[in-house]
Amino acid sequence: MTGTDARRDTAARGVRRAAAGSRAVWSRDFALFFAARAVARLGDTMLPVALAAGLLEHGYGAGAVGLAMASTAAAFAGLVVFGGVVADRFSTRKLMIGADLVRLGAQALAAGLFFTGHVVLWQICAIGFVNGVAGAVFQPGVASTVPRLAADVQGANGAIRIAESAAQLAGPAVAGVLVGLASPGGVFAAHATTYALSALCLLLLRLPPLPAGPRAATGSALRAFRADLADGWREFRSRAWLWGVIAVWCLYMIAVWGPTVPLVATEVVRHHGPGAYGLVNSALGVGTVIGGLLALRLRPRRMLRAGAFSLFAFFGFPAAVGAGLGVPAMAAGAALAGAGMSFWGVMWATTVQTQVPADVLNRIHAYDVAGSLAMMPVGQALAGPAAGVLGASHVLLTAGAVSLLVAAILLAVPPIRDLPRADTPAPTAH
Repeated sequence: MTGTDARRDTAARGVRRAAAGSRAVWSRDFALFFAARAVARLGDTMLPVALAAGLLEHGYGAGAVGLAMASTAAAFAGLVVFGGVVADRFSTRKLMIGADLVRLGAQALAAGLFFTGHVVLWQICAIGFVNGVAGAVFQPGVASTVPRLAADVQGANGAIRIAESAAQLAGPAVAGVLVGLASPGGVFAAHATTYALSALCLLLLRLPPLPAGPRAATGSALRAFRADLADGWREFRSRAWLWGVIAVWCLYMIAVWGPTVPLVATEVVRHHGPGAYGLVNSALGVGTVIGGLLALRLRPRRMLRAGAFSLFAFFGFPAAVGAGLGVPAMAAGAALAGAGMSFWGVMWATTVQTQVPADVLNRIHAYDVAGSLAMMPVGQALAGPAAGVLGASHVLLTAGAVSLLVAAILLAVPPIRDLPRADTPAPTAH
């Protein structure tokens, strides 16, 4: 075989592998789930704009906006573990549809309040709490749905990550246009519509059944619920790579992500204006799309090792802002950070979905989400006082240094660094 023939043969094999990977991801049912996740994410990224514009328009301040957002986050973080138990015991598809319909009703009610001008803070917070509860029921089922719909779990996660990143770029812009053309109530109405579309896609979805793991015989529903909760905790605790990453991620949320988000916003707006912050934020979103595209193509044998290496790229985001560099440098740092975080996210989600048995996956994912999110508000709350004592630039430079430390710790822990790739979901836990 000549050199030209060899190159042609290699190229042909690459085309065949790409086609096979595409077939392993895309199907009618995965396309429906993909659309449901993309449209729901679009709506979720519109919500902060609607809340801020709507509450400020009715005489409330920034504290009220934060309280309304916190009501949703608190309900979600506090109840998602219980949502995981429910999702492992009942039909995840029906639970997700029900959660979407609850959020459809809640956001339609919020739209009505803003359209009529009868906006009371406690009512908006109560609606946010209901949305958080529904989200806690919905989210655990996402983890077990992906491996049931696609043979190529990594490719499916990469595709979903790209769609969610694109929606995150478009959502605030769409919300801004709707606020200008209609009112904040129009954004809430549009948000409610996204949940209706998501529920419709999930209604048309056909999910193959999960393998049933044996459950202990118990005398009451409450006792069974407690047994399932304890069983999920045992499965979580038995995997050193799993709880090890979550423990490290708590440090990441407190010292890196938590302070970076609010301090980058305030520093960029203060020194360069809101337009510059919009540009930096857009660069972060573009980076997440690039990271998702890389995750579609790269197939590392040690997924968490590769993901940990990608996290080193986050350093440039807080460091560029903390060092007072120009807008182009900050945008470049944000793009690299977004790519690294997105690639890590796909590696992590795929690892959990392929290493954890299907009959406990929803509970494990719930522990993962709860552990990952628990420390973020702590980091956000400490950002202001720390900036007041040390200066915002020093806090951001420290966040950049800790981001390097976090990646190094992940690579230093053998169960995390050396975990081999699994391309098919694990068997049942029992």
